[in-house]
Amino acid sequence: MRRALLSVSDKTGLLEFARGLVAQQFEIISTGGTARALAEAGLPVTGVSEVTKFPEMLDGRVKTLHPAVHGGILARRHLARDLAAIAALGIHPIDVVAVNLYPFAAAAARAGVPLDALIEEIDIGGPSLVRGAAKNFRDVLVVVDPATYPSVLAALSAPAGPDLAFRFDLARRAFEHTAAYDRMIATTLGEVRADGGSLVRPDPVPDGLPAVFAPWWRKRRDLRYGENPHQRAAWYAAAGAAGLGGAEVLQGKELSFTNLLDLDAAARLVLEFTEPAAVVIKHTNPCGAATGAGAAEAYVRAREADPISAFGGIAGLNRPVDVDTAAAIVSTFIEAIVVPGVEPDARPVLARKPNMRVVVADAAAFADMAAGTDFEVRSVLGAMLVQERDRVVEASAPWEGSAPLEAFRVVTKRAPTPEEWRALRFAWRICAHVKSNAVIFTGPDRTLAVGAGQMSRVDAVRVAVMKATASLDGSVAASDAFFPFRDGLDALAAAGATAVVQPGGSVRDDEVIAAADEHGLAMVFTGRRHFRH
Repeated sequence: MRRALLSVSDKTGLLEFARGLVAQQFEIISTGGTARALAEAGLPVTGVSEVTKFPEMLDGRVKTLHPAVHGGILARRHLARDLAAIAALGIHPIDVVAVNLYPFAAAAARAGVPLDALIEEIDIGGPSLVRGAAKNFRDVLVVVDPATYPSVLAALSAPAGPDLAFRFDLARRAFEHTAAYDRMIATTLGEVRADGGSLVRPDPVPDGLPAVFAPWWRKRRDLRYGENPHQRAAWYAAAGAAGLGGAEVLQGKELSFTNLLDLDAAARLVLEFTEPAAVVIKHTNPCGAATGAGAAEAYVRAREADPISAFGGIAGLNRPVDVDTAAAIVSTFIEAIVVPGVEPDARPVLARKPNMRVVVADAAAFADMAAGTDFEVRSVLGAMLVQERDRVVEASAPWEGSAPLEAFRVVTKRAPTPEEWRALRFAWRICAHVKSNAVIFTGPDRTLAVGAGQMSRVDAVRVAVMKATASLDGSVAASDAFFPFRDGLDALAAAGATAVVQPGGSVRDDEVIAAADEHGLAMVFTGRRHFRH
């Protein structure tokens, strides 16, 4: 009879998996809570202590660390000497090892968990079982992810049994599992500090970033090339990742490195909105962004804000694509779109442009993440930079549409009108996603002109004015950082803006405020800048 060892903290799918093994004539060996769950379900189970002839000890710290277990896992079936060695000691081979580890990550995420209690969540026997089974993958199936239970049962029931590629893939996943587990421990313990004669662990999400930052990504696919044809590139994702890490490509040509950068910029921007919103991106900058009563209206407004630049752009929406939206998208040349979903009857419409990449990505998860838990990583020569993701929290709170925005401070003689307040809130959320130095002009629901990535703020105003496709009279403006001189403010007024939002904080704020008053502009300070490099 074949043997399977089951010892899991995540019991998702456990009973169904065990029943499938028993149906295939496996003897189930198990430990602790896993054994109890199997027995309570009426499944035959042999306790590990019956196999080792030795009781669990040290409050469960030692259970499976025994030759009767590891000898059965590590014996190489093709070597007669290995089989003879375990037979002489009465050890039986173990053919399947299904183990996932103590919930250290869950304990580490809870506030107030004492360090000693956290240490007890460091699994010792589990990683040893996983590593041993993965090392002997030619003879032992190692299973660390409940999602793979059905495929394991199917492979075991096949006439020829699991093939080598399947066995090796499980082993590779197992080593990734233990590596991620060890990285989590190292990262968490990196925050522990000595305080007198004690070791102190701060609560999760400390003021500083982790002392050890060790991300782990798996390659999704190679890309055609990087930013330029002579650069190699690939697309990686963390296990179980949301957003572009877990994206599904429904159609289109192969994605490029720059496509993915633009898709990321599009997804980030539309995440700022709860109402239907759309953006068209060119070279990571929005050339048009808008909200609307529905996805189709928002998209058309965004595209028409700068239709020349939108040609060949990347579009993003925060609503699933319906037939009307799909028809609007395919009516002009768009390279790729990123959306939370595509309705079935919209698929054939999008397919009229077979080369257009259609990417479905669940980016909404990032909108709900607590500050300090969503990190961004950038590489520099010989080093890595890590920061929290920028969030425009000062403009994200629900707003009735008439009262002043709580986080915005009026600094001019004239306060914004209700319509200007609405437009300023819209402009501020868009401006944070434009490369610095950035100055943009908008109405209450769409961009009118975007000045991105200039070396001076007054040049950003001039570029925006030059690119405007309609009159800017009565518009509002947003600047991602303060105006160092009044010349930028003068240029805004000359272009037709009636209100402006900016962080403030310049030594010449008084001069800039006076300029706004001279022009009759309403100006508000946010106290928070949004550079984007």
